[in-house]
Amino acid sequence: MRSLDSRLPEPDQQGARPTVAIASLGGTITMTSADGGGVAPSLTAEDLLASVPELRTAAVLTTETIRTVPGASLSLTDILEALQWARSAVAGGASGVVMIQGTDTIEETAYLLDLYWGEQAPLIVTGAMRPPQLVSADGPANLLASVRVACAEQACGRGVLVVLNDEIHAASRVRKMRASGLNAFESPSFGPLGYIDEGVPVFGNTFARVSLDLPVPTCAPRVALLETALGDDGELLDLAVGAGFDGVVLSGFGVGHVSSTVAAAVERAAASVPVVLASRTGNGSTYRHSYGFVGSESDLITRGAMIAGWLDARKARILLACLIAGGADGPRIRRELDQRGGLMV
Repeated sequence: MRSLDSRLPEPDQQGARPTVAIASLGGTITMTSADGGGVAPSLTAEDLLASVPELRTAAVLTTETIRTVPGASLSLTDILEALQWARSAVAGGASGVVMIQGTDTIEETAYLLDLYWGEQAPLIVTGAMRPPQLVSADGPANLLASVRVACAEQACGRGVLVVLNDEIHAASRVRKMRASGLNAFESPSFGPLGYIDEGVPVFGNTFARVSLDLPVPTCAPRVALLETALGDDGELLDLAVGAGFDGVVLSGFGVGHVSSTVAAAVERAAASVPVVLASRTGNGSTYRHSYGFVGSESDLITRGAMIAGWLDARKARILLACLIAGGADGPRIRRELDQRGGLMV
């Protein structure tokens, strides 16, 4: 871990500046192109910090480059290595941690980190929608905002936060809602936790959370993520179970509906592996007992499906994989989904 403290001014009369540890996994924020073609990851964490002079007065900074890959290429192993680095940084005296990565998978990786982050110190995940070579690059502003949130006392105890476009989001709620643009990230239904105003983090929203009381995974269970569609006959669900997947998350219509033929496939699948029902809309919660037809949410529950609630399908898949890896049985999986997909989101 390389310290940048030598490039920073001495602490002012009000006391020492907080220490913030920054690690990079790559992503658009690190991407450049030497020949004018498509960009690819190349910059280190230290390179990124050198482009934001204001960081020198914000905190004592240390850097680590863990990976230099696109967000789409990150693995469970990569994120768990980053988790271990973050824990070590806090144990070594950092009052906050910033993790830089590609935005393609932030909504999943941030939630994975949040499930195991039991520290009071904030862990901030950030990135950029535009590469640094563009005049309108957003990486420097996102990085500065993230360090400021990592230094904020109000951020302590809130787990993993995602900071982009001067907005502060809970890891369990945030989603990438547009393919491009600075406003790509939102927290559907509940909105962001706060904003950066005049360089100051302001929190105006609250939520309940608790870290997952299970060992950090040492393996990556195979959890299929399927989405139902018009004319779906359940064949893909049958194939996933037949291929030996350890669990399935099924994105249903609306509040959790599928066709009558898919409902039969859900019953067959739930007899051997955990099947979690989410909404493919990405906004709002699955229901439990409002509809009563074959393939409705209440019907699927009687067939053995478990409900994701307010968790979208991608986060439900992360949670289910972690529970399976931790050895949770069916009742434990159901309790965790009820809790984390209910008011605690």
